[in-house]
Formats: sequence, C-alpha cells, structure tokens
Amino acid sequence: MKNKRIVIKLSGEVMEQGNQEANLDFGKIMKLADSLKKLAKQGYQIGVVLGGGNIFRARMVKNMEIDREVADHIGMAATMINAMALQAVLTKMKQPAKVLSPFVIPATMSAYSAKRANSYLNKKHIVIFAAGTGKPYFTTDTALVLRAYEIGAEYIYKATNVRGVYDKNPVKYKNAKFYKKLSYSEALEKKLKVMDAAAFAMARENKMDLTVFKYSPANLIKAVTKNNIGTKVANESR
Repeated sequence: MKNKRIVIKLSGEVMEQGNQEANLDFGKIMKLADSLKKLAKQGYQIGVVLGGGNIFRARMVKNMEIDREVADHIGMAATMINAMALQAVLTKMKQPAKVLSPFVIPATMSAYSAKRANSYLNKKHIVIFAAGTGKPYFTTDTALVLRAYEIGAEYIYKATNVRGVYDKNPVKYKNAKFYKKLSYSEALEKKLKVMDAAAFAMARENKMDLTVFKYSPANLIKAVTKNNIGTKVANESR
C-alpha cells in the first residue's frame, strides 16, 4: 500500500454490549481502540466513520410517525456519542485522536473541514468523523466515501457482521455465494449489495479500493495490513 491514508467505517454495533439497545460496551471500545492504535503505530493515517446503531435505530420509531429528517438527526447525534467515547478511550491509551463533526460541541469536537482533518492526520492523530455527512437522507456509507475523497484516501474499509459480499443474505441462505474479489462493474451487473447506491457510485467514480470484511479487532488489523480477508472491490477485479 503506497498511500497509507485510510478511512474505516464501523457500525455502532461494534461498540454495544450483546444485543441490547442503547448502550456502550467500553470493553469492546478498548479493544477497537487498541487495534486502531496498533495501525497508527505502523504508520497508517486513519480516519474513522462511526454508525450509531447501538444507541438509536430508525426501527425504534417506525410506528411513531416521527419525521424521517428528525430520525436521521437523532441517528447523527448517536454517532457523536460513539465518537466521543472512542476518542476518550484512545486518549486514555495515549493515542492522539480528534473528533470532527458538522455539528460542534465546544471542547469536545470541532467543526469538520478537509483542511482541519488533513492537519490532524499529518500530526498522527486518529480522526473520528462524527454525524455522518451532517445531512439527513444520507447514510454512513456515503460519509465513508465522501470523507475519504475529501482527505485523499485511496483505500476504504467497511466492517460488517458477515465475511464480505455475497450474492444474497448468508444469514438466511446457507448456499449464498461469497465473492473474494469484485470489480465495481461486476457488482452492478450482479446487483450485489455492497453499500448504498450513492456511496457506491462515488467510490467507483473516484477509483477507490474498497474492502468489506467481518469485524473483529484482529480482523480490522488483518484487513488493512494483510489484505487477505473479506471482499476486495476495485475498478477492475484483481
């Protein structure tokens, strides 16, 4: 990997305790932080996009007639809580980290700009991108690709709860086919669910190398350093 600047997307579920809702498991956060610190020590400049599903999921208000835009903003706030928790643990481990967000909380997170993110990355901080894109109707998949483009990262990583990309849901279908390598064109032709459509189109247009992998603290390190797990998606299957 020539360019050691990367962005990793992690769902809020990697920070939750069991299957409970609205919780933070600081034991899991410590293991995540340790893996990120190890990568930083190897010279990687790391951006992290966090979800908020451990605190808030849209299905919680599905039957309450809450406006989609309001629900999306609640979800953004959940990612901000996760970002602050991860930053606190990284700081405790003496790994410099900074939370950047479209929404500012004085003394806790600063306003996002690509210039500010680049400055912290060059100072060897892990930069945590909170609140997605700051706009409703856009997913954290889009935030992953957008932030990577803005800071000049060529490699992006999406952590999931399955091995990588399949032709159908492997949890429901035991005969689901796993793909080790894919081109963006193949993924489109086969109608494979890699990420949301807007994020996928942006990643393809900007020739980003994407790895989709099953999250664990160890797998996070392997996905970045060994490049031998999960599904690799690039402009040409290789």
